[in-house]
Amino acid sequence: TTFVVLEALDNFGGTWWTHKYPGIRSDSDLYTFGYRFKPWTSPPIATAEEILKYMGEVIDENDLGKHIRYQHKILSAKWSTADKQWTIEAQRTDTGEKRTFTANFLWMCQGYYRHSEGYTPEWPGMDQYEGLIVHPQSWPEDLDYKGKRVICIGSGATTATVVPAIAADCEHVTVLQRSPTYFIPGRNVNDLADTLRELQIDESWIHEIVRRKILHDQAAFTRRAFEDPETVKRELIGMVRAYLGPDYDVETHFTPTYRPWRQRIAFVPDGDIFKGINAGKASIVTDEIETFTPRGIRTKSGQELEADIVITATGFNMNVLGDIDFVIDGKPLVFSDTVTYRGMMFTGMPNLLWVFGYFRASWTLRADLMADFVCRLLAHMEKRGAKEVQVALRPEDKEMKLLPWIDPENFNPGYLMRAMDKLPRRGEKPEWQHSQDYWREKDELPLIDLDGPEFV
Repeated sequence: TTFVVLEALDNFGGTWWTHKYPGIRSDSDLYTFGYRFKPWTSPPIATAEEILKYMGEVIDENDLGKHIRYQHKILSAKWSTADKQWTIEAQRTDTGEKRTFTANFLWMCQGYYRHSEGYTPEWPGMDQYEGLIVHPQSWPEDLDYKGKRVICIGSGATTATVVPAIAADCEHVTVLQRSPTYFIPGRNVNDLADTLRELQIDESWIHEIVRRKILHDQAAFTRRAFEDPETVKRELIGMVRAYLGPDYDVETHFTPTYRPWRQRIAFVPDGDIFKGINAGKASIVTDEIETFTPRGIRTKSGQELEADIVITATGFNMNVLGDIDFVIDGKPLVFSDTVTYRGMMFTGMPNLLWVFGYFRASWTLRADLMADFVCRLLAHMEKRGAKEVQVALRPEDKEMKLLPWIDPENFNPGYLMRAMDKLPRRGEKPEWQHSQDYWREKDELPLIDLDGPEFV
């Protein structure tokens, strides 16, 4: 078996390479966000620099560098049933040269958001604003925010990262949020890992033990969020109140209206954003934008917020299958017409798997499971002498009701809702859905019958 990795960027790292905003860090612990085969030995929440170093070590230790073609942007992928292969047209981003590759199997590992641009809504009056508008995904390296008045629009993980990183140097940072979100503040340490290190346990054992403990705790937390959401809500808000004190208006600024886990919950290491609020360097305004003005923003309640810089930490645009033009036997693919098989394969798309991780847990957990499945699938095809595999609805599935990719009552971040019309449909049966349950999938995926009627 031979393989090649086509990477549009000029380096490995994806998010951790393209995002340059101050303080960029993971919002998942690296024991589960890291690979299962390589122990993580630093604090659980890691900086981009630490993550890139870790990834570089994985590439070097496994001799993967020779297989990676950087600055190769894929333009199209065309499947031929007659030839039983994909033809991939790529373009070098440095020279413009077109390159053609052929492959028997496509393993789509491009993630789920567009690196080239973030999502910024079109607000009235943006053209009359005299200051600078910056999206964190396109952070200028020479941006000077020292001594400046800054507004950061948004309430998610990026806001919780940028604000504490810049607040000390700014005159003031105002977080302007339409509605609050949940946070989990805590120390950026793992006591279990530290104790095991004191006992001189081997790092590979520590990694596996701590990983299992974190996953166990996350599963229990997710279950409680569904079964007893009001209690979990009180606990989360109580953690924030413990940092901000009894006199802070937590009800207005840190009490969401939705159930915990309907959107991702960001971990705030050492409560740093709350410390900035307590120090008077940052403040929260919960309101909607009526219009930009020459000197800042006017909210719908009439409040005038002045700023030299406005940061739009308003999310990203989904990247569906790498924004690649897919063609199946001469016919352009309409991805939204397909039905997903376990969130990884799709009806009418031969010899292809999309690595799509978990929304509520670390992405890499599912990437590991997908890797195992692909290797087992390819070995099975080789053993049988099969050149093509795709999934299809079974006779008993023909009357199955088809639904949107994800239930918005279960998980509904803006980036996903904006792209729902571009995503495949799911069925009512578990095998035709993208599960969010790692504990179930880690047992189910290895037992999938590759000779089952859904594989044709």
